Amino acid sequence: MRSPRLAALELKRFGRGKLPRAALVALLLLPLLYGALYLCSFWDPYSRLDRIPVALVNEDKGASAAGQQLHAGDEISKKLLDSKTFEWHEVGAAEAGKGLEDGTYYLSLTMPADFSKRIASSSGDAPETGALQVRTNDANNYIVGSISRTVFSEVRAAASTKASRSFLDRIFISFADLHDATAKAAKGAGDLKDGLGKAKDGSKSLADGLKDAKDGSGKLAGGISALDTGAGTLASGAQQVADGTQQLADQANGVAGKARPYLKDNGKTVADSAKLLADSIQPVRDNLAEIIRLAPAATAGTRQASKDLDALYQQLCVDTLTPGAVCPKLNEAKKAMATGATLTEDVNNLVKDQGGDFKKLSKDLGDLQTQARDLAAKAPSLSGDLEKKIADINKLNKGAHDVAKGAADIHAGLGTASTGSTDLDKGVGKLKKGAGALDGGILKLSDGSVQLATGLHDGVGQIPDYDKQTRDQRTDVMSDPVKLASQAVHKAPNYGTGFAPYFIPLSLWVGAMVAYMLIQPLNRRALAAGASAWRIAFAGWLPVAAVGVLQIAALMSVLHFGLGLEMQRTAGTLGYLALTSCCFAAIVQWLNAKFGAAGRILVLAALMLQLTSAGGTYPVQTSPAFFNAIHPYLPMSYVVDGLRRLITGGDLGVVWQGCAVLAAFTVGALALTALSARQKQVWSLDRLHPELSL
Repeated sequence: MRSPRLAALELKRFGRGKLPRAALVALLLLPLLYGALYLCSFWDPYSRLDRIPVALVNEDKGASAAGQQLHAGDEISKKLLDSKTFEWHEVGAAEAGKGLEDGTYYLSLTMPADFSKRIASSSGDAPETGALQVRTNDANNYIVGSISRTVFSEVRAAASTKASRSFLDRIFISFADLHDATAKAAKGAGDLKDGLGKAKDGSKSLADGLKDAKDGSGKLAGGISALDTGAGTLASGAQQVADGTQQLADQANGVAGKARPYLKDNGKTVADSAKLLADSIQPVRDNLAEIIRLAPAATAGTRQASKDLDALYQQLCVDTLTPGAVCPKLNEAKKAMATGATLTEDVNNLVKDQGGDFKKLSKDLGDLQTQARDLAAKAPSLSGDLEKKIADINKLNKGAHDVAKGAADIHAGLGTASTGSTDLDKGVGKLKKGAGALDGGILKLSDGSVQLATGLHDGVGQIPDYDKQTRDQRTDVMSDPVKLASQAVHKAPNYGTGFAPYFIPLSLWVGAMVAYMLIQPLNRRALAAGASAWRIAFAGWLPVAAVGVLQIAALMSVLHFGLGLEMQRTAGTLGYLALTSCCFAAIVQWLNAKFGAAGRILVLAALMLQLTSAGGTYPVQTSPAFFNAIHPYLPMSYVVDGLRRLITGGDLGVVWQGCAVLAAFTVGALALTALSARQKQVWSLDRLHPELSL
C-alpha cells in the first residue's frame, strides 16, 4: 500500500465518532489558539498606554526670566495631560509614593519646586539643569518601567528643547543688540575720526601758538624783571620824594609858624614894599634895554676915540717931541681911553654874547615885576593863602608817602610777578613740549581711529542681525540641532506584526507536537506488513504535514482578517510556512519514532532551545554565548529570519537560504525516521515492555 493511502487511512480514523472528530478539530485549531491569542495580546500595546495609571506630581513654583513669568511645570503638565500618553493622575507627592508602592500607579513623574527656576537660570550667571524626577516600581511591572524611560526621554528632550529655545532666543536677540551697538560704535568711531582730524589741526595750532607763547613768556619774564628793577628804583625814588616832601612839610610848617604872625600884622607893609619893588624894576628894565641898544655905538665911539688919542700922542709926543707936561697927561688919557675902549668893547661883546641872557634877565625882571605887583595885590590876603598852601603842602606830603608805599607794594608785587613769570615761562616751555607730544599722539590716535572705524564697520557686517522669523528658524535648529531621521526600511506597522515571525513558527511546532500525540509517527500496519522503511516514514509524515497546511490556513486567515496582519509577500509567506510545517513535522516525527515516549520530552526541549536562540525578541547577539553557538544549527532561526523578510519586506536571500536549510532538515529527518522504521520492524523486549510509557 502506498504512503498517501496509508496517510489517508490514518486520517479516516478521526471520522469514526464524535470524540475523534472533536480531537481533529482541536488539532487544527490549536496553533490558531496558541499563535493568535499570543499575537492578539501583544498586537499593539503602545496604542493602549493611556490605560496605564501614572501619578503626575507638579510642585513647580514658577520663576521669573527676562522680566517674564515662567511656569515650566504647568506647561509640561498640560501637554502631558493633553497627550494621553498615560492615564495621568495629578496627585501630591505623598499619594504618588503610596500609590507607586501598592500598585495603584505603575510610575510617577515629579516636577520639583525649583524646576522653572533651574530652567530660567540658563540666562543667568549660574546656570543649572532642571531635573524631572521619575520613579518606577519594577515589582509592579518591569516592561512599564522600560516603556516609561523611552517616553520620558522624549519629555525631557522636549523640555530641554524649550529651555534651549528660550536661551538661544536671548542669544540671538543679544546678537541683534550687539549689531546695533556696534553700528553705533562704528558711527561714533567715524565721528571720533573726524573729531581727531580737527583735534590734529587744533593741536598743531596749539603747538604753534605755544611756541609763540614761549617767546612771549620769555619776553614777559624779561619785561617783568625790568619792571621789577624799575619798580625798585621807583620805590626808592618815591621814598626819597616822600622824605623830601616830609622835610618840605616840616620846614613849611616851621616857616609858616614864624611867618603867620608877621603876615597877619604886616600885610599892608608887604603890599607897599612889593609895589615899590615893581615900580623900581621898570627903570632897570628900561636902562637894560638902552644898554643893549647903545653898546655897539659906544664901542665904536670909544674905539675911535682911542685911535685918535693914540694918533695924537704919536704926533705930539713921539714924532714931534712936544716938551712940557702935555705928553704925560696925553699918555694917561690915551691909556684911559684904550681902557675905556676895551671896557666898552667887553660890554658890547657881553651884550652880543649874552644877548639871550639879557633878554631872559629882562623877561625875569618882567616876571618879577608882575609877581611883585601880584604880591602887592595879594599881600593883604597872604595870611589866608599861606594856610591854604601849607595844607596843600601837607596834602602833597601825605600823597608822596602814599605813593612811596604804593611803589613799595608794586615793587613787592612785581618781585612775585617776576618769579611767577619765570615759572610761567618754564611752564609754557613744558606746555610747548607737551603740545608737540600731543600733536604726535593725536596723529597716532587719528590713524588708530581710522583703523577702529574701519574695523567696526567691517565688524558690523560680520555680526548677524536676525529678524524675528530668521531668529525663530535658527533657534529651532540650534535648540535641537540633531534630528533623528528615523527611517525604517521595512517598517512593521505594530508590535504584533514585528512578533508574528516569532509566534507563528512557535504555534506550528506546538501543532506538530500535539499532532503526533494523536497520530502514530510510524504506521503500525505498515510496520507489521514489512513495508518499505521510506514508505512507512512518509505514511507517518504525510498526515501531520497535511494537518499542518490546514493549521496554517486557519491561523493565517484569522491573523490577516481578524487582527489585520499585512504581508508584503503573501504567497511566499504561505509557501514558506508550509515548508516550515513539513520540516517541523518531520523533526517531531523522527524524535517520537526514535525515542518513543522520551521523544515527546525531547520535542519540548528542542522547542525551548529554538525559542531562546532564534532571536525572535532581542537580537541573538544579546544572548549568552551558548545560544549564539546553537543559533545557526536550529531550523527555527531560519524560519524567523525568513518570515521577517516575507511579512515586512526585504532581501529574499535569507528566504532562499532558509528554504534550503528547511528542506535539508526535512529530508534529513525523514531519512532518520526511515532508519528508525527499519529498526522498529525488528521486535525486541524493549518494544514489548518499554521502560517509559506516556
